[in-house]
Amino acid sequence: MVSNPESSPSDADPVDNARRYPRVTSFRFRRGALTAGQQRNWANLWPTMGRDLRVDGQSEPPLDAATWFGRQAPTILEIGSGTGISTAAMAADEPELDVVAVEVYQPGLAQLLGLVDRGGLTNVRLIRGDAMVVLNELIEPSSLTGIRVFFPDPWPKARHHKRRLLQQGTIELMADRLKPGGVLHIATDHADYAEWITEVLDNQDTTKTHVVALGDVSRAPISLERPTTKFEGRAQREGRDVTEYVFTRAEATSAAANGAES
Repeated sequence: MVSNPESSPSDADPVDNARRYPRVTSFRFRRGALTAGQQRNWANLWPTMGRDLRVDGQSEPPLDAATWFGRQAPTILEIGSGTGISTAAMAADEPELDVVAVEVYQPGLAQLLGLVDRGGLTNVRLIRGDAMVVLNELIEPSSLTGIRVFFPDPWPKARHHKRRLLQQGTIELMADRLKPGGVLHIATDHADYAEWITEVLDNQDTTKTHVVALGDVSRAPISLERPTTKFEGRAQREGRDVTEYVFTRAEATSAAANGAES
């Protein structure tokens, strides 16, 4: 699932956590200890493959993907990579694309590090922290070829709906960060959240950069084939359908913009 943070004794500093996890609106804290293998992955691989958000309250410098990956390539942002099963499998199938996976759950990131290492993948990097900080501060406008949000936390109780990641402002921000023709791919197995997402997408402000359904998915610049994770497998066994959205960036329509000015 998306954005399941972890809190461990090593992360006990409240100043550290206040910066690394500054919001309480899109994720819930989840405790988990690293296994011995995950600890090795973290110690050996995180310094080169991973990046923590700053903890000093200062804004993040923009992401220099070309330097981090050592090449110029189309970039995909995956928000909420969980344990990394989908991330690693899709990255292996798309070696020509670079993937930046954002997650707050340390054991999940450590597991993904192991998958990347064992698979010999050179096109995956990881960020630990709040995806909204990443979108707002690290990602430049019109820089991403794709954004993936698979199975975000549905926050099912009505009083918690404000905590859902996919709000109108978030969708507008994602649209702004996509290149023209870039793809936003969302999947959820929660029926109420699917209705919420549909409403948000249907009520975008078209006087701004926004996203529209990609009619011909064969034109997508990224793969739309996801491996079935244990979360999706459980949803299928429990009879929950998965709803997917494949949208692409669209510019403000001149008619809408003129109407807004009149």
